[in-house]
Amino acid sequence: MAKTKDIQRRIKSINNIKKITKAMEMVAASKMRKAVDAVLKTRTYANLSWETILHLAELSANNNEPLHPLLTKRTEVKKIGIVLITSNRGLCGGFNTAIINKVKESIKKHNHSRETEFIIIGKKGSVMHKQGYNIAAEMPKADVAHEIQEIRGVSQLVIKDFQAGIYDKVLVAYTDFVNPANQVPRVKQLLPVDIHAEDEYLGVVGKSPVLSTTKSFIKEKQSQHIQNNECLFEPNPNEVLDSIVPRLIEVQLHQALLESNASEHSARMSAMHQANDAAKDMVDELTLSFNKARQASITAEIAEISAGANALAD
Repeated sequence: MAKTKDIQRRIKSINNIKKITKAMEMVAASKMRKAVDAVLKTRTYANLSWETILHLAELSANNNEPLHPLLTKRTEVKKIGIVLITSNRGLCGGFNTAIINKVKESIKKHNHSRETEFIIIGKKGSVMHKQGYNIAAEMPKADVAHEIQEIRGVSQLVIKDFQAGIYDKVLVAYTDFVNPANQVPRVKQLLPVDIHAEDEYLGVVGKSPVLSTTKSFIKEKQSQHIQNNECLFEPNPNEVLDSIVPRLIEVQLHQALLESNASEHSARMSAMHQANDAAKDMVDELTLSFNKARQASITAEIAEISAGANALAD
């Protein structure tokens, strides 16, 4: 009898946990829809603006004098800054582990480990300090980001440090949103702008015309505005580029944050859905064990009653 009561308590406990995970799945699904909507509204603009800055970087490379300091490669890379975007909370599967492992692989691949500093967006990124890496700053992160002002402090910090020579290269590590079941961790060079990068656009990782933007589409749109390499700057190139280049870098960081938010909520929704399925399987198994234990208890009681009746008859 005690065994059946223990099984009943476990079933009740698992059902209570299942209610919590189901509620968390529904909340994550609601936040994911808002985050995905924000991503799709800005992705094309972010990629076309990046195509513009790549074009300016190409002009800079072809000229004897650089057009802007943010477009100029350093002769020697001594220190690298990485903007790492993670989540504030857990219970999102391998979301944070995947992007952290991707960053560590990138550091190992390029042998930067001694001169790398992190700018953390999201509380879970602070684990990098425990693993021996330097953290220059930790920035707050909203669960659902909409306004570009939310990333302005980070963009101003990295631009200022890059121009001051503190960093010779700035990377951004984030998770690209493909679809609710697939998120891809990426490390992208932000500064200086690299015109030879093979993977330069945000969100261009899928084949769906709804969820991603193809490179051919970006090139076609850009060619409608720029037919050759001749550009006219008014009032002068320095003033125009001083205004536009930091803005375009800010747009890239904002889009990376939006991509990461959509990926986070998708990963959390998927993790909670899997937790619900696991809880259902556990309840089914425990129910079967409860029925077997109950049947065994009834059989034992019947056997005892029969034995007692036989003893009285004798």
